[in-house]
Amino acid sequence: MTDVVRKDVMARLGNGDYSCEKEFTLAMFSGKWKLVILCHLNEHHSYRFNGLRNLLPTITHKVLTNQLRELEADGLITRKVFEEKQLYVEYSITPLGRSLIPIVEAMGAWGRQRLAAMQLNPTFNVNEAEA
Repeated sequence: MTDVVRKDVMARLGNGDYSCEKEFTLAMFSGKWKLVILCHLNEHHSYRFNGLRNLLPTITHKVLTNQLRELEADGLITRKVFEEKQLYVEYSITPLGRSLIPIVEAMGAWGRQRLAAMQLNPTFNVNEAEA
């Protein structure tokens, strides 16, 4: 596990020191790129590793690999290996992962409302998300 929040929540859950369902839910998509990955997979159903990498040009190979592993370990995406002429892997969102999308959309709506209340109209670009 590379995500500190997720690692801490899962450890406390395993030790019986668990007290907040909201914290557990947030831990499922904590990590810099997990929400973006889930949204892309929800919208387009599946992607190969390099397809996701092209969508997130500032992400490193290692970080994408780790984020995908954690999403898979949590049952939010599946990883399917295709053995054809050339071996390739495809990632898809699971029904469990799809069940988080309304939460993500509600967070987006809240963010839009908050930005409007602050009289801000930023233009977001996934390439700038790392800054």
